[in-house]
Amino acid sequence: MSKDNIVLTGMPGAGKSTVGVVLAKRLGYRFVDSDLVIQEQYGKLLHELIEEHGVEGFWKIENDVNASLNRHRSVIATGGSVIYGREAMEHLREIGTVVYLKLPYGEVVERLGDLNARGVTLREGQTLRDLYEERIPLYEKYAHMVIDCHEKLLREIVQEAAAAF
Repeated sequence: MSKDNIVLTGMPGAGKSTVGVVLAKRLGYRFVDSDLVIQEQYGKLLHELIEEHGVEGFWKIENDVNASLNRHRSVIATGGSVIYGREAMEHLREIGTVVYLKLPYGEVVERLGDLNARGVTLREGQTLRDLYEERIPLYEKYAHMVIDCHEKLLREIVQEAAAAF
């Protein structure tokens, strides 16, 4: 199996899609947004899938779709909750280099806006802070590379990522 992809992970608002598009252009790769792949396969928006299947049901969908991605020379921007899917993360690590776009909590809050519209999966009674603290060790566990995005410009993040490839 080829390992010629770059997989971007991180919290919602970390810039995975934005960085992904620019990085793909710079490297001459395709860009894949796994959230859009999910929406395309199911014919529904993320928040509709979360409402219909619940948070855990959505994670199963996300896990299945990401575990079956078969891409080459692509920058893949994943949904923030992909790291709950062991099969998906193992598959993504096999087909690419996983890059965690790390962002401090305060910047995540500033960037996010409406959590529901963004398809952020919060469990009943869970705060964004709880979610952040829960996910950070998982992002770090699966990452081949971590880019600290704190107060960095888009071009600086893209340059740092591109330099590794």
